[in-house]
Amino acid sequence: MQTIELAVIGGTGLYRLAELEDVQTLQPETRYGMPSGPVRVGLLEGKRVAFLARHGEGHSLPPHRINYRANLAALQGLGANRVLALNTVGGITQRFGPRVLACPDQLIDYTWGRVSTICEEAGTEVIHVDFGEPYTRSLRQATLAAARDAGVELVDGGCYGATQGPRLETRAEIARMRRDGCDLVGMTGMPEAALAREMGLDYACLAIVANWAAGAGPDPDEVITLQDVLDNVAAASAGLPALLRKML
Repeated sequence: MQTIELAVIGGTGLYRLAELEDVQTLQPETRYGMPSGPVRVGLLEGKRVAFLARHGEGHSLPPHRINYRANLAALQGLGANRVLALNTVGGITQRFGPRVLACPDQLIDYTWGRVSTICEEAGTEVIHVDFGEPYTRSLRQATLAAARDAGVELVDGGCYGATQGPRLETRAEIARMRRDGCDLVGMTGMPEAALAREMGLDYACLAIVANWAAGAGPDPDEVITLQDVLDNVAAASAGLPALLRKML
């Protein structure tokens, strides 16, 4: 099996990695079923990189219906040990406004009803992983260093709050999350991070801030539109190819 230097999981608005060369399209099946879509494996800086669209390439899967276990198992089965997760999020606190790129170091899980462990099936070994530091420190540091080398502005730290979705949150929910210490809000950060830890994968998050969360911005009556989200994602992720090249 050839080594994959880095696996990238794309979130809302990020359905392909155009910079990949000599791309192979793979459709791996795993013990957990099929992943969200095809895995595109190609070369970047001469290194093998895998890309998988978390919601499917046509954005057909809502957050609670994503087979997170199959996605990670597919990447691992292809030879990946490092996973960089791209998550489109809302900003709650001042440092995390629209078009900011951040590398959070903590998270709080508000999701429910999702298959959140590889210990789900009867007869599987029960494991209790240490999750006090939910993102792999070495991969976070490599991501931050790559951003510096590439001249890409990347906020170091922050707490990601993972909500159920697919609806956006109420103002009261965002106010509670702020009190809880959340800086960012998204719908796909969990159980993905915990599953990666259980599977022994290095895992870090690049949070792409698409909008202010409800009531968090300067205009409390702002209405969030899908077009605004997509425009902000495109702007915030403009430096991503240069960052990935430096990581490799």
